[in-house]
Amino acid sequence: MASKERNAEYKPLLYTTTVRNPERIKYNLFVLKKFENQILTDSIATAVVAELIKYGLYRPMKVSANVKTIWKQTSSGEFAVSLLDDKAVSKIIEENPQKHKEAGFDWGYPSRFATIFDLAKEFGFVYFKTGKKIEFSELGNILVDIVDVEIGGNNEISLNLKNPEREQSVFLQSLARSQRANPFVKVLNDNIPLLLLLQTIRLINADYACGNGVGISRKEIPLLLFWKDSDAASLYIRIKELREKYGYTPSDEVIIDICINEIMQGKYKKFDPHSILNDYVDEFIRKMRMSGLISLRGAGRFIDINHNEDNKVEYILNNYSDYERFDDEHRYFEYMSKIDKNLIAQKAEVISDEKTNDLLSEWLKTYDWASIKNELHILATRKTSKDDVLKFLAAPVRLEFLTALAIKSKLPTVIVKPNYSCDDTGLPTSTAGGNKGDIECFENGNGILVEVTMAEGRTQTMMEVWPIERHLAAFIEENKISSQCIFIAPSIYSDSKRQIDFVKFSNKLTIRDYAIDDWTDYLEKEKTLYIEESAS
Repeated sequence: MASKERNAEYKPLLYTTTVRNPERIKYNLFVLKKFENQILTDSIATAVVAELIKYGLYRPMKVSANVKTIWKQTSSGEFAVSLLDDKAVSKIIEENPQKHKEAGFDWGYPSRFATIFDLAKEFGFVYFKTGKKIEFSELGNILVDIVDVEIGGNNEISLNLKNPEREQSVFLQSLARSQRANPFVKVLNDNIPLLLLLQTIRLINADYACGNGVGISRKEIPLLLFWKDSDAASLYIRIKELREKYGYTPSDEVIIDICINEIMQGKYKKFDPHSILNDYVDEFIRKMRMSGLISLRGAGRFIDINHNEDNKVEYILNNYSDYERFDDEHRYFEYMSKIDKNLIAQKAEVISDEKTNDLLSEWLKTYDWASIKNELHILATRKTSKDDVLKFLAAPVRLEFLTALAIKSKLPTVIVKPNYSCDDTGLPTSTAGGNKGDIECFENGNGILVEVTMAEGRTQTMMEVWPIERHLAAFIEENKISSQCIFIAPSIYSDSKRQIDFVKFSNKLTIRDYAIDDWTDYLEKEKTLYIEESAS
């Protein structure tokens, strides 16, 4: 039975506490797509969550040792290595009752369904309501189409991402429209957070007396999260006053006092200082970076505009600053789900190969070899980075970036050309597209194609080695030089090794495979990236 709706009130911005990494929304939508056009009931909502459990995308705490073994091989929020059978899923649901309630949904798993998918609904990817059909938008379908999943004979899950660069375009369009005072969340704050951020940064950067032209400080972001309206000029003036009095290091108490007693005028009482100053800020930055318009500067201490995307910034500010307010949920969903072809058509500045190398060298001033090696080991062991910049990069993107840095650090004469999209600092905004290898390297007239993956097990074999063979053949054809491939993953699956040996025997193509920790050991010992065949 639905609960009585709460009155709208002013709140600090928190998009979600459930799907912290927005890159994982597409995985959940892949599962929900199976239920498209079905009338949403409590039983259907529970069935959707059961399917998420089956794929390992939602993982309750109380499970058998066998399930724990399956799930521990991939990170929470990602696909497991294999599907659970229906009996195992039913037992998990039975043994993990959900003490959870969302407005419009029954207690338990129906409310858990709402929590998992609420942000996807708010962003215009899918619409659902009890008693109504589950409805996907064109934007939602683009995200689903990125996810290519195959199930093997022993229920192994093989994941491939097609055209991953399209994800950023989808989130850009959603964030350019996403209103605080939308009918799904019912808060009184009235602004579009991305636009408020961009406008405030522009005003700060244009005022040389206000700072050093690198945007807004992490310490200042809570003011934006609490800000009640779209008045960027007043927010900029308040930040300027804050800097004049405290510089870039105001105390937590000063920030809390401004947010609660000044902006909220003492009317907001539910306040966890640590969450607002840290968790809320991190969550906000993750979402804003999904637009591709935001760069991190000063080792993550500042958030600035990515000037490679100035055309898109200009277009958004000119076309979305004046916006219609909505009271009806479905009308807002329709507004959010529209595709703006003119926005997609705005082109980013192309970074030259020389500039890319220069930017990698700049990052080496931040990350020395010990830091790079440690962060790669964190990826190898699937732990969480605590670094103020790297923690905002999804693991596959981080692996590409750190691998490029590692080569540049230990072998500075090698020309390193990553194929990932990046911002104006050289920090990647998405993984390399599907038509090229991840990183192209050139050394003493030879070519080395470097391919990296976080995949393990049969997914690694099925989705990585055959594309690598095609990429290497195309790389040789394009460059007309002797070339080989280096393949790096947290661990190398036995079937992958056999397949690599087959490629070498049948097509005379050399693929050298390394587990991540073995790869860093190689770089510490060897003086060249390319290994002559006689020496391999």
